[in-house]
Amino acid sequence: MPMKANKIEPQSQTRKQKKDTPWILHIFNHKCFVTTIIGCYSCHWKIRQEKKFKHGQCCSLRERLFYPYLVISFCMSVLLVFVWVESSNEYNGFDWVIFIGTGLWFFWSIVLLSFLGILAAYTSLLLVLGILLLWEGIELYLHWCHKTLILLVIVICSFFFWILFTYWKDRWLTVGLSLQVFAPYIHLSSIAMMVILSWPLAFYLIHLEGEARIRRYQMTCNERKRNKRCNVLTKLRALQVAIGLPFFLILLCLYLLPLGNFSPCVQEKNKLAPKPDFFGHRGAPMLGPENTIMSFEKAVEHGAYGLESDVHISYDHVPFLMHDSDLRRTTNIKEVLPDASLTHPSLFDWDFLSTLNAGKWFSHAPIKPFFGMKPLSKADRERAGNQKIPKLTELLELAQKEKKFVIFDLNGPAPNHSLRALYVRHVVSIILDSQIEQHLIFWLPNFEREYVKKKAPGFQQVGRLLPVERLTKENITRINADYKNLFYNGMREYRAANISINLYLVNEPWLFSLAWCSRIPSVTTDNIQVLNEMTQPSYFMTPKYYLLVWILMDILSAVFIVAIFYFHWWKESKQEKFLKSTSIHTESLSTSLRTGNSKNQGPSCIPIDPVSRVTEIPWTHAALSPALTKNVRKYPDSGCVSVVPMKKASKSEPVSKTIKTPVPGEGNIRQLVPTLKASESIQAPVQESARETIFQSSSAVKANGTFSSIDVSHPQKQTERPSNTKSSEESLSVFITSSPSSSS
Repeated sequence: MPMKANKIEPQSQTRKQKKDTPWILHIFNHKCFVTTIIGCYSCHWKIRQEKKFKHGQCCSLRERLFYPYLVISFCMSVLLVFVWVESSNEYNGFDWVIFIGTGLWFFWSIVLLSFLGILAAYTSLLLVLGILLLWEGIELYLHWCHKTLILLVIVICSFFFWILFTYWKDRWLTVGLSLQVFAPYIHLSSIAMMVILSWPLAFYLIHLEGEARIRRYQMTCNERKRNKRCNVLTKLRALQVAIGLPFFLILLCLYLLPLGNFSPCVQEKNKLAPKPDFFGHRGAPMLGPENTIMSFEKAVEHGAYGLESDVHISYDHVPFLMHDSDLRRTTNIKEVLPDASLTHPSLFDWDFLSTLNAGKWFSHAPIKPFFGMKPLSKADRERAGNQKIPKLTELLELAQKEKKFVIFDLNGPAPNHSLRALYVRHVVSIILDSQIEQHLIFWLPNFEREYVKKKAPGFQQVGRLLPVERLTKENITRINADYKNLFYNGMREYRAANISINLYLVNEPWLFSLAWCSRIPSVTTDNIQVLNEMTQPSYFMTPKYYLLVWILMDILSAVFIVAIFYFHWWKESKQEKFLKSTSIHTESLSTSLRTGNSKNQGPSCIPIDPVSRVTEIPWTHAALSPALTKNVRKYPDSGCVSVVPMKKASKSEPVSKTIKTPVPGEGNIRQLVPTLKASESIQAPVQESARETIFQSSSAVKANGTFSSIDVSHPQKQTERPSNTKSSEESLSVFITSSPSSSS
C-alpha cells in the first residue's frame, strides 16, 4: 500500500503569510524596486524577467571598461563640490570678479555651487544604482545617454580643475585650513562610516568564504589533486584579500590617526589666546553700504577695533572712499551719466562725485551684495538709500571721535592725473591736517615708506608678508596678510619674532575660530555682527575630551564591526550546513539506486552534479522531470500527480503496483523518482532527480524557514518480481503535495 503524503494547508498558510507581511510590502514589492533601478540605470522601464549574471561576469566587457569612467566622474565631481563648499569665505570676492567681466551683479558663487552639486548628485545616483544592481545579481547596462553625460561631466570637471591649478592655486590652501579645523570631526565621522560600510563588506566577504568552502567540499580526491593550484578558489581568495585588506588597513589608520593629528582647535582652555580684534572691512558691509559713513558707524556699534577702507583721489585732489576702479556697482552713475560709467573715479571732480547716490544700490536693489544677508529695518533702509560718497577726512573724524584705528589701501590715480607722482605725499598731508592722533593710523601702502616715516613718525607701519629679516630691518612690527598663509605652520615664525599679524578677509565662523586658536591678534572681516557674538571658538575641544571620544568611538566601532561579521558568518554557516546535509542525502540516494540496480544490470557509474547555490526562479512540473511531462495526469480533488514513464516496448503493459518505501530524512516533502527499465541507463533521470531534490529543499527553506526531507522508494526494499519480467520496465507512482491553485 502506498504511504499517504503529508498534506499542507495552503490556504491557511497563505493567510498567515499575508497577516505577517509588513504593510509596506502591500504597496511596494521587490519587483517594483528592481524595475525602478533598472529603469533609472538602463532606461528600460518595461517589466520583464531580469537577466541574472553568472559568477564573476557582472556585465559585458564594454560595460566593465566604461564603469571606471563613472567612478572617476563621481570622484572628480565630489572633490569639486568639497573644494567650493570650503571656499565659502570667498564667495563675495568671486561674485565681484565675475561682475568686473560681465557688468551684472548676481550670486554667481551660489550658481556654481548648485551646478557642481547637481553633477555630484547625478554621478552619485548612477554609482548607487549600479551597486544595487550588482547586489541584486542583475547584469549592468548603462544607457548611452548616461554614458554621454558622464563623459561630459569628466570634461567639465577637468576644465574646473585646470582653472584651479592654473589661476586659483590658493583654493587648495583653504581646503587644507578647513581640514585642520574639522579634522577631529572628520576622523570620528569616518569611523562611523566604516562601521556602515562593514555591513555590505562583511556580507560579500563571508559570501565568498562560503562559496570557497562549498566548492572545496564538492571537489573529489582526484579533482583536488588535479586542481592543486585551484583556479577558482585562488580567485576567490584573491578577491577577498583585494577587498578586505584595504578596508582593514584604512580602519587601522583611522584608529591610530589621533596619534599624529594636529589641530589648533584641540588645546587646553587655559592656553587659548584672547579673542582677535576686528577691523571692519569697508565698515560693516552687511549692515550698510560699503565705504559709507553709515557702514563705519555700524562697525563701531558692533565693537570694531579698527576701520578698513580704500582711498581714491579725485581730479581736483580730494581723497575719497571707493573700492572699485569704476562707479557702476556702488553708485547710480548709470542713471546720471551712463556714458561715463566705466571711467576711472580719479578722473571726476569732487563736485560731481558728491552728487552721486552711494546707497540706493544696497537698500533698493533686488539682489543684495551678500548671500543670506538679513533684511534691513525700515529706518536703516531709508538711511542707506540716502548715503553719499564720503571724503577721507570724514572717516578720520569718526575714528578720532571713537578712538578707532584706521587702515586703508591707497589706490593710485589714472596715468594722466596731475598727482600721479605725488599722491602719497598729498594724502599724508591731508591726514596730518585732520589733527587725528598719529598712532591711530596704520600705514599700509609700501610707496615712499621712508618719506612717511620722516613726515609722520607716529604712524604705525604695517607691512606685507615679507621675510622676517626684512621686516625686522625696516622696524615693522605688524603685517597684514592673506588668511591662506595661516596654512604654513600657523605663521609661527612671525609670532616668535613678536610681529603682530592681521588676517584678511575672514568672514566664516570656522575660519575665525582657526585664527583664534592660532593666536592671531586681529582680523579684517565683512561679518563683524556675527563674529563679535562668538564667546569661544567653534569646533573647540580639549585634548582629554577628544581622547575620551576617540577611545570610546574605537571600542564601539570595533564591537559593531565584529558583531556584523559574526552575524553574516553565522547566517552563511547555517545555510552551508543545510546545503551539505542536502548533498549527503543526495549522495545516499544515488548510492541506494546504484545498489538496487546492480542486481539486474551490474555496477554503473551515476555522476551527480555538485550542489550549487540556486538563485533561479521556482521549479515547475516541467522543470522537475522534463522527460515525463507528456505523461502527467492531474487529479484536482487530491492535488496529487501520477507519473507514468514512457515505455520502449511495443506492447503496452499494465502499471505495476505502487511501492512507497520511506528513506530516512527530515520533513514531509516527497520527491518523484521514476522506475527505469533494467536495460535502460538510469544516469539522466537520477541526475535530474537529485538536482530537483536539492532545488525543492532549498526553495522550501527559503519560503518557510524549515528543513524538509525527501521520501524516495528504495530499490533494495522493492518486492522481487518474476524472472520473466526482468526485461520489462519497473514503474512507480509518486505523490506530490500541491496547493489547490496549482492543481486546477
